[in-house]
Amino acid sequence: MLDEMNRIFELCDLVPAIVQDDDTGEVLMLAYMNRESFRKTFETGYTWFFSRSRGKLWNKGETSGNTQKVVSIWLDCDSDALLVRVKPNGPACHTGHNSCFFTQITKD
Repeated sequence: MLDEMNRIFELCDLVPAIVQDDDTGEVLMLAYMNRESFRKTFETGYTWFFSRSRGKLWNKGETSGNTQKVVSIWLDCDSDALLVRVKPNGPACHTGHNSCFFTQITKD
């Protein structure tokens, strides 16, 4: 795990993490991870992120109860983005939507 973490955070301090429902394949949210949130995610089995606006770590579901149990973490081909497959316990979005991606801006 240490080798992967070093490779991921070698180029920058924050890495985008795409969170996907492991059962349905639905993309739930996009957040950012730093070394510490990645380590905590790996150690606890639940998603942890770094809030750019608040400048601190946050555990998804710590206030809402809508946790995300990690199934697997995938690294993209350039080692600069993560795909985190989860078993969600409730909606991912703070608005109450299942996914943060609920506003369509183009037509089908």
